[in-house]
Amino acid sequence: MAKGTKAAKPDRPAKKKGSSRNGWSRYGWPVVRHMIVPVICLLVLIAGMTAGYVVLGGKPYSDVWQWDTWRHMFDLIFS
Repeated sequence: MAKGTKAAKPDRPAKKKGSSRNGWSRYGWPVVRHMIVPVICLLVLIAGMTAGYVVLGGKPYSDVWQWDTWRHMFDLIFS
């Protein structure tokens, strides 16, 4: 290579003026990515409460989804 000459750079593809990304990939995926951890935490909390009530507590599974059961447990803990 001769002194003072620069090596030819490869041509870059021309950028499009408009975005080729659709609405889902532009706005939807970041929302889903930020919601994954809270949703997983909520599912694990529900699974843990269910397992604790049925397996450790020895209570019937049908009582797990009744609001009165959890209200009674809340009253026992915080009253």
